[in-house]
Amino acid sequence: MKITKVQVIVHCPARNFVTVKVHSDQGVYGLGDATLNGRELAVSKYIEEYLTPSLIGKSPFDTEDIWQFFYKGVYWRRGAVNMTAIGAIDIALWDLKAKLLNVPLYQLLGGKSRNKILTYCHGHGTSFEDTIEKVLEKKEAGYEAIRVQSGIPGLDKIYGMNTKKGAKYEPAIAAETPFEEEWDTSKYLNHVPRLFEKVREAVGDEVHLLHDGHHRLTPIEAARLGKELEPFHLFWLEDLVAGEMQESFRLIRNHTTTPLALGEVFNTMFDCKTLLEEELIDHLRMAVSHGGGITPMKKIAALAELHHVKISPHGPSDISPIGIAAALHLVTAINNFGVHEYMGYEEQTLEAFPHAFKWEKGYLHLDETPGLGVDINMDLVDKYPYKKAFLPVNRLTDGTMFHW
Repeated sequence: MKITKVQVIVHCPARNFVTVKVHSDQGVYGLGDATLNGRELAVSKYIEEYLTPSLIGKSPFDTEDIWQFFYKGVYWRRGAVNMTAIGAIDIALWDLKAKLLNVPLYQLLGGKSRNKILTYCHGHGTSFEDTIEKVLEKKEAGYEAIRVQSGIPGLDKIYGMNTKKGAKYEPAIAAETPFEEEWDTSKYLNHVPRLFEKVREAVGDEVHLLHDGHHRLTPIEAARLGKELEPFHLFWLEDLVAGEMQESFRLIRNHTTTPLALGEVFNTMFDCKTLLEEELIDHLRMAVSHGGGITPMKKIAALAELHHVKISPHGPSDISPIGIAAALHLVTAINNFGVHEYMGYEEQTLEAFPHAFKWEKGYLHLDETPGLGVDINMDLVDKYPYKKAFLPVNRLTDGTMFHW
């Protein structure tokens, strides 16, 4: 049994996605998600020019050796482009061999540890009142966990806001250069505790509330925020400090009992090793597609379990249904699952990626479809051509470049 061809498909059904299609001599193919928001063409070219030639003729069942070949066999290890490319191929190979064996992918990872997968959504508004209204709408829709973001008085263009009526939050903006947002940490730190006091009063104690700081605080600022939010019993505070300095979380951990989450920009075990071993976070948020695929994420999940850390995958709409499905199969099989982000998709995306997983009353459900349970509608590829788009960048109100 051999790999005969690899296709890399870049198209834009509502937003840009990169899909890898690995074909076998059995007439069966596997799919992987290589989408890296705002850097799609860098990943697609890397796969086409540097990875594909080494795949042809190999057995799709040799996932461990192929992963090690692409990781250890290149001098320039790690990095978002490299690991997303490797991850897409790894996911496609797992999908392919599960289809060849006629079983859902989770059966190859240990079988079922759970029957449904808790999800959280985004409840965001421009003001206290607007945010509370949006959160209550999500609660009414059946979500048991809601990430709360709000506009900040005095700041017009900030992370997490989409003011178009009925629109899903989507940060990628089609343009030739990135859009610029603005930030003031003092205003933010004064605003957020008051926001959660009002939201908790409105929704009661049964809804899990989450919040994303988007890597914008220093450790002592993050410690202050975590301490001030303790009365409102958050499910987690996410991405408070830039993840490059894992040691920063020692100070935060010493000053607050609010649970901490981090990892959506991580790509390897080494990005989270200190965080896990010193038990500095409670939830690891790596995306399977950006973290090198299922092969390394299964190992990372095992290390996290040893240190009481749950796997709670990054799952925005800039990860395709293929990438979401890969994470769903992983967290179905492991014991230490927390919650899965799920924002849903535009109709064009759903049409482009027919899939078997379903969302109902706050939970995602897998069925017995072999492999990932996701396909790509090749008839729509040419209909939705790639459009250059960027994530925003961020400046302080005095013009200083800052974290986005």
